[in-house]
Amino acid sequence: MKATHNPPTDVQVTPADLLRMAALYLRRHGWTQGTYYASDAPADNPTPPACVVGAIGIACAGHKVEHFADLDTDDRHTYLDAIAVLVDYLDDHYPIHLFDDDGLCIDDHTSPYSWNDDPLCTADKVIAALEGAAKEWDRLHTQGGEQ
Repeated sequence: MKATHNPPTDVQVTPADLLRMAALYLRRHGWTQGTYYASDAPADNPTPPACVVGAIGIACAGHKVEHFADLDTDDRHTYLDAIAVLVDYLDDHYPIHLFDDDGLCIDDHTSPYSWNDDPLCTADKVIAALEGAAKEWDRLHTQGGEQ
């Protein structure tokens, strides 16, 4: 590279990057259930404990995100891609499916919201799932999908 060459500054954040950042966020700031962000945290706290989806939102935007529509277009796509990767991973490793009163499956995919709020879920499981989903995305997209 010549001294006058300016390297590109656009860095493409992958779903795996975002999932790892969310895991790191939860390690540093804590995890919660039943809400995106801990309700007992001060309102002006920029880094409250978060649920799995709330942590992905903060990792994506750098601040609390109440709904994906609050994100700009580029961030929204990255956020939704990361959620989809997590859902695929949960389907394979932590399946929870909702059934109606007649026993018919309502949703074929594991909801990250329901999974996060399951009483058996723990912060360690959430962090492990985020990291596992990131590793799986990398395996499929950067290593040609080999086992």
